Amino acid sequence: MAFFEAVRLAVQTIRAQKLKSAFSIIGVFIGVMFLIAVVSVVQGMNRYMTNKFAGTILGVNTFRLRQFPDVQLGNITDSAWESSTRAALTAGRKQAKDVQVTAATEPYFDIRSLRLEQGRAFTAQEVEAGVPVLVLGHELANKLFEGQDPIGREVKIFQLPYRVIGVVEKQGNLFGLSLDKFAVAPANAPLKRYVNPPRVVDALAVKANSQPEMREAMAQAEAMMRSRRHLRPRQPDDFALETADEVLAFWGKISRVLFVALPGLVAISLVVGGIVIMNIMLMAVAERTREIGIRKSLGARRRDILRQFLIEAATLATVGAAGGVALGLALAGAVAATTPVPAAVAPWSIAVGVVLGAGVGIIAGVYPASRAARLDPIAALRHET
Repeated sequence: MAFFEAVRLAVQTIRAQKLKSAFSIIGVFIGVMFLIAVVSVVQGMNRYMTNKFAGTILGVNTFRLRQFPDVQLGNITDSAWESSTRAALTAGRKQAKDVQVTAATEPYFDIRSLRLEQGRAFTAQEVEAGVPVLVLGHELANKLFEGQDPIGREVKIFQLPYRVIGVVEKQGNLFGLSLDKFAVAPANAPLKRYVNPPRVVDALAVKANSQPEMREAMAQAEAMMRSRRHLRPRQPDDFALETADEVLAFWGKISRVLFVALPGLVAISLVVGGIVIMNIMLMAVAERTREIGIRKSLGARRRDILRQFLIEAATLATVGAAGGVALGLALAGAVAATTPVPAAVAPWSIAVGVVLGAGVGIIAGVYPASRAARLDPIAALRHET
């Protein structure tokens, strides 16, 4: 029997015996669905943590040095002093509460990869002179100046008047928290006395051109800080060097646990599915004993019978796997649409799901198929269903 003819007969059997077929493929269906959905969510989280979290919150090839006095780091690509607090901003009758307000030097926007949608960023001269100007996040600008151009308008922070000179492009949200509710002012502007005490800043952010340069800059910063603080070789650091790698490493551990646990969970479903398919195929052999006897009497060889039942079992499992792929993709899309958790479909997971389904069908069909192939044609023709 030709391969495609065997597949056609298998599909006809599935259509004719819908309930039995549904029970046959449910284990494979659930296993592949779970595989696709979980892999899609984990892959989405990997991209989200790498691109969104690391790139937006900490910056690419960037580290932060916290809790230290005035230090110069030498030939680093960019460095920005920054301090932050939470405050309320008012513009006329509009007010926005609990806004992140940052006082920083001019490289802040480049280091954080923040692009301006309107206006401009403040300059080094404005930082040096302490000019009271302000750059707003997208959401904050919309809230304070809904339907109006915010550039050139006045905003008050701690009752101090500031002039808006720029609006940052929309950043979106991170796990449901807005990344667009912030304001940035020059480090020496009047705001600084509310943000941090004299000669104290929250952090120095340093951005390099590449990972190796960043690591070299971190080593220089660490050596300089330990020297300035007179730390002995075995004494621990009393300052912190923060990078996106630390966060990504933590998430990497979680994702590895998920990927390690995933095969076991999927395997349980596939084993159950394989057992069910084997039992269904054994029933099919018993029900079709006379048919097998007739085919053998007409010249069908053992390998023809073996191939027919193997293909039928593989087709059953592949149909279940295809349904699992479809529902897994739908579940991943639903998670991405209704929660802050992203999802990204991994093409390899679809291929693995389909191959696993077909493989389970073939393995589960070996015993029933070999049993059918070994039937004596005369005994099979005498069999009564």
